[in-house]
Amino acid sequence: MASPAVTKGTADFHVPGIPEPCKTWYKIVGDLESSHTPLIILHGGPGACHDYLLPLTDLSKSRPLVFYDQIGNGKSTHLQQKAGDEAFWRVNLFQDELNNLISHLGLEDRPIDVYGHSWGGMLAAEWASSPRGSSNLRRLVISSSLASMDVWRISMTALKNRLPVDVQRILDKAEEAGDFKSPEYEAAVEVFYKRHLSLARPWPCKEVQAALDWFAKDSTTYGTMYGPSELSITGSLRAWTCIPRLKQIKAPTLLINGAEDEAQDVAMQPFFENIEKVKWITLDNAAHFTHVDQREKYMMHLESFLKS
Repeated sequence: MASPAVTKGTADFHVPGIPEPCKTWYKIVGDLESSHTPLIILHGGPGACHDYLLPLTDLSKSRPLVFYDQIGNGKSTHLQQKAGDEAFWRVNLFQDELNNLISHLGLEDRPIDVYGHSWGGMLAAEWASSPRGSSNLRRLVISSSLASMDVWRISMTALKNRLPVDVQRILDKAEEAGDFKSPEYEAAVEVFYKRHLSLARPWPCKEVQAALDWFAKDSTTYGTMYGPSELSITGSLRAWTCIPRLKQIKAPTLLINGAEDEAQDVAMQPFFENIEKVKWITLDNAAHFTHVDQREKYMMHLESFLKS
């Protein structure tokens, strides 16, 4: 069977306060003109970019896929002059960008499926609970995500407390000093990552490296919205929650996470309790990059849900 066609492009995105139109870079795998429902893929981070989610091309035999890099990241417009500007880097900015991309691709009046991983799941939940999101959403997938920062902190604290004591001490010391750049701290975070970001070996797998590389190249969105480190949540999302809005999601929804995921069950539970039509799968021997750690099983569950 021939590989699906790949189309790349950019969508102009007009952002208040930015004089020139920004560019949202996208890649379509497959044919949007086909009768199959397209799947729009929202990456995590913020700022991890689409590359680490490319294993999802396994799903392209049955539907067209739309990957894109969110504003401020990857091949889309970077806005480093907005570093630290919490009023600018809000969830609404990314909802507007998603709506703009959907319109640019001519998908506003036809059924679509949406997949969000980690921060992308947060964005997907916010978008799906809005009037615009509910209008043509057929299926929603929320993968390894969180319904609020409060439940995320519970999840991350529990995992941190399971680390070796000497590693915990290094993490605590960095938090107290506000020093997240030392080799000692980076080594301690790597211990956490090897347990809860991905179980794939050798470490780091190419998907993990792709995400980490983008964070290193431009930390504007991650640093402003999340914080200086995965274990230090000080950015504009620090008090975020979508729990009050989850009952507005009417599309059938699949929740999927890994047993060793950063997104432990406590972080996912509110999705399950508040979304009307929901199914939840947790995969053993998998961490936050469940789509890498248990790729075959993961794709099987997604394929089954999206076809149903």
